Amino acid sequence: MSTTPAPAPRTLPTLPGQADRLLRELEWKVIRRLDGLLHGDYRTLMRGTGLDLADLREYQPHDDVRHIDWNVTARLNIPHVRVFTEDREMSAWFLLDLSPSINFGPQGNAKRDILTGFVAVLARLLTRHGNRVGAMLYGAGDTAARAVDTVLPPRSSRAHVLHLVHQLLTPPAMAAGPSKQKGGATELHRLLQTGLASVRRRSTVFVVSDFISAPGWEKPLAQLAQRHDVVAVRLLDPLELELPDVGLVTLRDAESGEQLQVDTHDAGFRHRFARLAAQREAVLREGLTKAGADTLELCTDDDLVDALLRFMDMRQRRVRRPLATSLAWTAEPVAA
Repeated sequence: MSTTPAPAPRTLPTLPGQADRLLRELEWKVIRRLDGLLHGDYRTLMRGTGLDLADLREYQPHDDVRHIDWNVTARLNIPHVRVFTEDREMSAWFLLDLSPSINFGPQGNAKRDILTGFVAVLARLLTRHGNRVGAMLYGAGDTAARAVDTVLPPRSSRAHVLHLVHQLLTPPAMAAGPSKQKGGATELHRLLQTGLASVRRRSTVFVVSDFISAPGWEKPLAQLAQRHDVVAVRLLDPLELELPDVGLVTLRDAESGEQLQVDTHDAGFRHRFARLAAQREAVLREGLTKAGADTLELCTDDDLVDALLRFMDMRQRRVRRPLATSLAWTAEPVAA
């Protein structure tokens, strides 16, 4: 169960002009420091779809024999080769969990603030090189109906990034009536299944969530990772792992609105809380590992530049991994 302090005023700006000011600030403070590190003009840490099959034709003497389609050749009894069209750009999708639990965290630096900054910087870095980014927002609308309520098709302009940032800065609409403001548990599998059904072309998919969700998200995440290059970006706050000794505190479940008063002076309670949090951590990490997706953790006390540098290092290791594997397969054994 996600526990949050009593409701506090939102600190995210909500006016349309604030999206442009926030993006300019991030461009100046973050992107300028990272410029040229995440990708360049000739090599990239974010891979596109490579070569797309365009046509089949008869083999010519100058053709590369590696492009021969042996199935077609066997059926027609005439050598045929595949003709490819190069695709230098990539498409990236952000699958964003905006359920109430991501509002938890220090004032001005909650998990939602971290999500907004990360998505804004990465989307701008990608679109500056002509790549397209799209987004699916889960739980951004009526809190009583948890669903994918906003889909932004892939575009490559700065205006598109501004539109995405504005969507993230806009607070969710509350349902009419106090009884309808309490939604059920987050169902992250809905977001992942929508991504599976909607993203047809192979893309880089960022699943940004705190993964505080009802069970059942592991299988669709694994299916998504089989089709696409998936990065699971996990948002967390240190208070979700261990409670400080601050006396009586009122905790509120961000998903249901249920409140509970606890005494953090009680060492036994803090120990039980930390033990249950550690068990949940182990289950979550095991699920992400089995899904086969790269995992990047963003903590509310992280520096955004440091987090993006960790992401860059992770992508570099991912790029080198296939090369190391191919070298291992082609290496000849040395005679004793």
